[in-house]
Amino acid sequence: MPNARVRTLVVDDEPPARQRLVALLGDEPDIEIVGEAGSGSAAVRAITDLRPDLVFLDIQMPGLDGFDVLRATAGLHQPLVVFVTAYDEHALKAFEVQAVDYVLKPVVEPRFRAAVRRAVARLHETPRSELARALSELLESVAAPHTATPSPDERPARFAIRHEGRVLFVPLKDVAWVKADGDFVHVHAGKQTYMIRETMTDVEARLPAGLFVRVHRSAIINVDRVREIQPWFKGDYVVLMDDGTKIHTGRTYREKVQALMQ
Repeated sequence: MPNARVRTLVVDDEPPARQRLVALLGDEPDIEIVGEAGSGSAAVRAITDLRPDLVFLDIQMPGLDGFDVLRATAGLHQPLVVFVTAYDEHALKAFEVQAVDYVLKPVVEPRFRAAVRRAVARLHETPRSELARALSELLESVAAPHTATPSPDERPARFAIRHEGRVLFVPLKDVAWVKADGDFVHVHAGKQTYMIRETMTDVEARLPAGLFVRVHRSAIINVDRVREIQPWFKGDYVVLMDDGTKIHTGRTYREKVQALMQ
């Protein structure tokens, strides 16, 4: 039985570049183009709504860049990604280490078609869990040089939540705390609580580190929403949030809590 056509999304903020990719992909018998996106925020919506198998993703976009898009969708849907980029030495070295494919701008047709063939073969031959792990390691390596805490102006303003068949974009300032519950995570935002099927590690990776701190293996807090920190038994603490919620910290995260009190 032949393999199904690969459902593909094209993301580029420059219309001529996007149109060229779409035209090239239109000649590929294994590819079905399911959508286009012209910005990072549109790409997040398209990935979560359309759930493509493959994304050709521009890296250099204003606002949310390509890496930001992947961090925002990490716990929602994981397609295979071929990056489309102008020369970036750090990014290209990271791609080569993680065996993640890319094409350089301006796009050269033979190189592009070779990337398409490799992507199709990889989707058919490689477990999705392995693809997701490689992409996660890539994002960590690309982010490595940027260890400084981002300023408020550089942080993403919203948090994407897949809820009841929709993708909601919740303002980060409204997310007070996050709590793990078995295979689910509860996101407490304003008067609403959203239950999503993600790991705490995935959620933590999608929240800006300067604003959110993990204080227990099953709890992440918004530091701007902390009202008080009280000492507890054996060097642990109780964090009192501004909505009255009390969150007990864990021994592993003690240093992070103490840093909040400095």
